[in-house]
Amino acid sequence: MLRLLLLRWILLAAVLAIAALVVPDVEIDGGVLGVLGAAAVFGLVNAIIGPVLRLLSLPITLVTFGLFALVVNGLLLALSAGLTDNLDVGGPLSTIVAALLISILDAGVHVVTGAFGDRA
Repeated sequence: MLRLLLLRWILLAAVLAIAALVVPDVEIDGGVLGVLGAAAVFGLVNAIIGPVLRLLSLPITLVTFGLFALVVNGLLLALSAGLTDNLDVGGPLSTIVAALLISILDAGVHVVTGAFGDRA
């Protein structure tokens, strides 16, 4: 269980690094430790604040056929960037694009690690 958590944390760090490489306004400072720290903060923000924010925004998300979920994910990414010095995001559009990319890649990570987690 702990091994799976560490694997998902490292893979989330890789996903954040990929997003920083692809989206021009997203920057992660501090090398490998900075990426791991940003991934830890982003994971905690998603785990603690994410469900509450998604529940509160559920009516708007339903009306917009799920598109507002991108804005919520962007807000969570911007909040994570505000809590750590290692992660810097640009304006609202680049934050939402980065959040979309992170969501897509992280969903793939969860599919792959979920398959490994069932066997452990």
